[in-house]
Amino acid sequence: MILFLTSSPCDDNVPESCGLPCKFFSRNDFVANLRSCVKPGGRFLAIAAWKEDHARNDEMALTFAGCFAYHGMVFSRVDVLDSRTQENAAELVAGSDVILLAGGHVPTQNAFFREIGLKRLLAGYPGVVMGVSAGSMNAADTVYAQPEEAGEATDPAYQRFIPGLGLTQKNILPHYNMVRDNVLDGMRLFEEITFGDSFGQTFIVLEDGSYIREGGGEARVFGRSWTIRDGVMAPLCGEEESIRL
Repeated sequence: MILFLTSSPCDDNVPESCGLPCKFFSRNDFVANLRSCVKPGGRFLAIAAWKEDHARNDEMALTFAGCFAYHGMVFSRVDVLDSRTQENAAELVAGSDVILLAGGHVPTQNAFFREIGLKRLLAGYPGVVMGVSAGSMNAADTVYAQPEEAGEATDPAYQRFIPGLGLTQKNILPHYNMVRDNVLDGMRLFEEITFGDSFGQTFIVLEDGSYIREGGGEARVFGRSWTIRDGVMAPLCGEEESIRL
């Protein structure tokens, strides 16, 4: 398996002729690294975060398939795994070459993944898996479900650490460029919530356009990123740079 853990790979700066709402970021060698392992003509499977939001799921799948095609990776088939198709989850996973773990609400997506037994279905999967935001977070063995919605940070029943897909040991925190100053339930998201949760843990913080690539026994982070460990945030990698993790 080749695993791409992205914050968001989507660049909204597209030419009018593109016909898509976004394309992939070319910086930090993202498109080049995708092209090295995604072969044209393969089968694409988008796995949803909200299993009942069929219109959103279809639009998401077509947009991402369009992004791949825009960069020269045209698929022969595009499928969506949500409540409409979950009875065929094993067949859809086994028949795909590239799987997208969509963005969304981490615990909601996590529950759907557990419902369809996705961890078991992905065991030994030989293709490419790309996580986006929540999908990258849920790829971890133990997922840090950073509080996101109102009430989650103060709810004693909210589980911040939950079992994930076990595809990686890396805990990703996405969209730092967008959420760094967020306040949730009267607390600063990072300084007053996440820093306290990081004792005994390591979180890798990514901006949109940055990502981790794992495969062949190596994991590398590409682009601007940081670590949070034991309440301390420190620079990890710079823009247009990469380091081995």
